[in-house]
Amino acid sequence: MRCSTSNQVSNRFLIAMKKALITGITGQDGSYLADFLLEKGYVVYGLIRRSSIERFERIEHIRDKVQLVQGDLADQNSLISALRESEPDEVYNLAAQSFVPTSWNQPILTGDLTGLGVTRILEAIRIVNPKIKFYQASSSEMFGKVKQVPQDENTPFYPRSPYGVSKVYGHYITVNYRESYNMFACSGILFNHESPKRGLDFVTRKVSNGVAKIKLGLTKELLLGNLDAKRDWGFAGDFVEAMYLMLQQPKPEDFVIATGETHSVRELCAIAFSHVGLNYKEYVRTDPKYLRPAEVDLLVGNSEKARRILGWKPKVKFAELVKMMVDADLKRLKER
Repeated sequence: MRCSTSNQVSNRFLIAMKKALITGITGQDGSYLADFLLEKGYVVYGLIRRSSIERFERIEHIRDKVQLVQGDLADQNSLISALRESEPDEVYNLAAQSFVPTSWNQPILTGDLTGLGVTRILEAIRIVNPKIKFYQASSSEMFGKVKQVPQDENTPFYPRSPYGVSKVYGHYITVNYRESYNMFACSGILFNHESPKRGLDFVTRKVSNGVAKIKLGLTKELLLGNLDAKRDWGFAGDFVEAMYLMLQQPKPEDFVIATGETHSVRELCAIAFSHVGLNYKEYVRTDPKYLRPAEVDLLVGNSEKARRILGWKPKVKFAELVKMMVDADLKRLKER
């Protein structure tokens, strides 16, 4: 009898555990979110493409703790199957073609995955179980040529890249499903968030990796685009907490998630190089090929609503984030 009672308690516990499905689990945000949800006691599923060539290095430390299911944002039926297999309480849509410069070279692919992909997964949720809570990863790139400084939830969008345009579509289709079908669907308008897990193509990681290589004598210069572009940079590990908090609210709403501070690429370089005892002016060069066809000069967010309603605030400061990334790249390169 004692064993039977123990099994009943165990079964009730398993039933009570929340389940989450993360698209883009192999990316920076997906990895940090998976870590966060596992610590909260979730059963975590990750959506991966059948023919995916993505590396799993960002989630290698939790491969035995997450369950991977096959699916593709370009394939409606695969999303329906993934939802039926995982039966999630929450879906976090973090998958996208997310590199802005690439969106100029592949605008149709970007529109299909980053834009229409949101519709496909929302429609899959509506078909399988419309009570599933949905989080859409919106982006500060939607503001583009900003109409207001700082930007908040009511700032008009003026995207300046195929990526930004696609994100606006994804954002508004999420609003549309929320209002049309009474679904718990919300968007986090996240400003730039970085970490040692950031892709090497992104400017923060390009700088931290470049600094590490120069310090170790592996290269002699760092080529960048617009050094005067300003961004609101935070730590990805802080930002995924906001995603979770949005889905724990009594009603779905959209939130700007940002630090409220703005820093230039030039300042990023100065801190990164100074951290290893170097002067960025001696190594950084501007290369026209890294300039965007339509530049976004200044993005800075007002996250007062998130602080007030979600109780969220960033913990890692900008200089601390930059130094963390440089140290991580130094360690990685030394261990090669």
